[in-house]
Amino acid sequence: MFRRVLINDDHDAILSSISHTLKKLNANSVERSQYCDEAFLKIKKAELDKAEYDLLITDLSFKRDHRNVNLDCGEDLIEKIRTDFPDMKIIVYSMKDQLQKVRQLVKTYGVNAYVCKDRKGSLELEEAIKAVSEGRLYLSPQVSSALSPKADLEIEDYDIYLLKLLAKGLSQEEISKLLKTEKIKPSSLSSIEKRLNRLRIQFKSNNVIQLVATAKDLGLI
Repeated sequence: MFRRVLINDDHDAILSSISHTLKKLNANSVERSQYCDEAFLKIKKAELDKAEYDLLITDLSFKRDHRNVNLDCGEDLIEKIRTDFPDMKIIVYSMKDQLQKVRQLVKTYGVNAYVCKDRKGSLELEEAIKAVSEGRLYLSPQVSSALSPKADLEIEDYDIYLLKLLAKGLSQEEISKLLKTEKIKPSSLSSIEKRLNRLRIQFKSNNVIQLVATAKDLGLI
């Protein structure tokens, strides 16, 4: 099991719950942080003190306050850690359950587990900690298909936004007007049509309705 663990979350109740889970698993030393910058500083200091952390458990979303921060979210922290501490074990514990996000974190940043915060979150987190300590990847059941061939799609944030607008019932013309208002490019009707045609081919969808339904099934929207 892990000797030294750092928990990074901005909710006291979640920090306490994770600490309780780690205590059950006999983790020797558990420390907390509530900001990604704070977490990274703790990790750097631990290295200097020759008392490195074995495991980081972090959320992805953090509320902003009066502080100026360099690392806005858990993903920024993970990217930084993978550059400076490539061998550190990382478990993501998050409300987000989008398959594309899980796939990116595993394939791009090599996170060792992704656990969804829900009714069974604590039990799944316990399973994840055990799995990671044994060198196994763990994904919550809700996102377990993230690495399947069907989910192996290159989708950009812009594409997801288009799909969300389609799911809300907006026409392509309305989407074009909205993107222009929000100063998001490309916003021309022809560009949107081309993008959606590419997505239909990629998702093997015959029409917009099927495209939206498939995107929902994959957890993209």
